[in-house]
Amino acid sequence: MVAFWAGFRLGLGLILAIGAQNAFVLRQGLRREHVFAVALFCAVSDAALIALGVSGFALASDAAPWLGPALRWGGVAFLVWYGARAFLAAWRGGSGLVAAGGAQSLGAVLATIAALTWANPHVWLDTVVLLGAVSAQFPGQNMGFALGAMVASVVFFFSLAYGARLLAPIFARPRSWVVLDVLIGLVMWSIALQLARG
Repeated sequence: MVAFWAGFRLGLGLILAIGAQNAFVLRQGLRREHVFAVALFCAVSDAALIALGVSGFALASDAAPWLGPALRWGGVAFLVWYGARAFLAAWRGGSGLVAAGGAQSLGAVLATIAALTWANPHVWLDTVVLLGAVSAQFPGQNMGFALGAMVASVVFFFSLAYGARLLAPIFARPRSWVVLDVLIGLVMWSIALQLARG
């Protein structure tokens, strides 16, 4: 249980920081659009990446030195594009909770969250590299550590996705969507800048 709770605490601590993935989950929760599917996709993706890290993928960066830079610059390009999209939405103006941006198909939503998850170097660094490295401190119990981190991911994503509904009265005003889109754009571009600087 020590390894489980260590994994839970570290996993929750890493995932709490606002990022591209969390901002998108929050937005979908506010819009009440494909909420369960988005939360489930994020939790399952995190679980797969955590399992990959704990099983030794962190060592792959030594064997393939090009992997780190490829993830980094691909992530920079994606985050710049996604941030620009958020700024464009803010410039066009919010339109309230119901009509904000129009409904998207489940496929489009899952494609976006897949890119925000699997093409995001921060997600890889946190789940695969960092959690994978820390799990080595629990020899023989690394799967308990991984399970704790996975449970933290499930708890966080479903809480964020469904807890966003509590903010619905605030986001019934179009101006709130403009502010959220600007904040999302700033977060995306700041992460891209940090990645570009190394």
